[in-house]
Amino acid sequence: MSGTDARPGDPHELHAAPDSGSSGRPEGGSAEIFRAFLKLGLTSFGGPVAHLGYLRDEFVQRRGWLDEAHFAQLLAVCQFLPGPASSQMGFAIGLFRGGWRGALAAFAAFTLPSALLMSGFAALAPYLGHGTGAAAVHGLKLVAVVVVAHSLIGMMRQLTPDLPRALIAIGTVALILSAGNAWMQLIAIALGGVLGLRLCRDVRMPAAATFPVRLGVRAAGGFLAVFLAGLGAALWLPTSATPTIAAVAGAFYQAGALVFGGGHVVLPLLQHTVVDAGWVGSDTFLAGYGAAQALPGPMFSVAAFLGAEVPLGVPAVVGAVVALLAIFLPGFLLLLAALPVWARLARHRLAASAMAGTNAAVVGLLAAAFYDPVWTGGMRAPADAAIAAIGFVLLVSARISALWIVFWCVGAKVAMHLMG
Repeated sequence: MSGTDARPGDPHELHAAPDSGSSGRPEGGSAEIFRAFLKLGLTSFGGPVAHLGYLRDEFVQRRGWLDEAHFAQLLAVCQFLPGPASSQMGFAIGLFRGGWRGALAAFAAFTLPSALLMSGFAALAPYLGHGTGAAAVHGLKLVAVVVVAHSLIGMMRQLTPDLPRALIAIGTVALILSAGNAWMQLIAIALGGVLGLRLCRDVRMPAAATFPVRLGVRAAGGFLAVFLAGLGAALWLPTSATPTIAAVAGAFYQAGALVFGGGHVVLPLLQHTVVDAGWVGSDTFLAGYGAAQALPGPMFSVAAFLGAEVPLGVPAVVGAVVALLAIFLPGFLLLLAALPVWARLARHRLAASAMAGTNAAVVGLLAAAFYDPVWTGGMRAPADAAIAAIGFVLLVSARISALWIVFWCVGAKVAMHLMG
């Protein structure tokens, strides 16, 4: 099946193929898909990288909805595109299995548990500003130090394995820390892609495969046009100290559209658009990010917390829903635009080179965010460094879940407060 085949006379229709293309099993209903992804939404601790392992175990090995070759290629296309890779993969698996309803069921089931928990944390946040509550919140900031440091090291090994890409990352750090505005982040990502064309010529992608969906070229172009229109509107909307629903939607859409490299990379983009604009305080921002480490499901669910915290003058649930949908939407639009043409795109040498440079710039972007605001916001005393160092050693050497790091950092800070 060609990646751009469509049903005769209907170039706009997208649906799951009668056969999954991998296991020979018939397509499933949305209820089956919802149950499968709800299980992951409730149990998939460990962050974006761990989620990919959960998805493979559940849908390749256990259920047989995909074979290894299609799973590997789906992972490649989701990593190539901006957006939350694990959520994009879940959306695509639901799409392959049950069409539009399957895709929406997969997204809702995987995201809902963590989104509800993050919204609940936002409701409790006003009561955590003093005493033991403040100590617990500070512990969550130290969780962010540990987890972002661990993610940064892993991304450095994978995405900057040679001198040219390391230099792109270092240049990005210098550019971001010297300029310190959201536009410079966009420029840094673009420069990384341009430098990749020149410095990363030897990078190659694996052979591409087609996917069990039928999507006409016109429909794919339509999804791309909607994505670009949304990004243009998000960049055009002014950011002011007095937020509106449209401005919040634009800020989170922009963050979701420009996140290369996974959930942790959303940190610097959201920090610039939400904290620097004065919508949410830095302490609240880091506490929410730290709390997200303790929860299963996608890291992007932190948007529910931040959206609820933005003072919009409407019920907090409205801000939470707007932010959550806005941050996920661009990644899904790009995925739908890319699936039918992926086999052709991945064969192009320049695509791999540009993506290698972009990924290296993303490493620099996360390194700059690790310094400010993660490190500067969390480290207030020598004891904080000791707590974070122990947490990091536990995470790396013992290979325990990030949930235990939350227990350690929060428990240590609360204990210090009670003894002091």
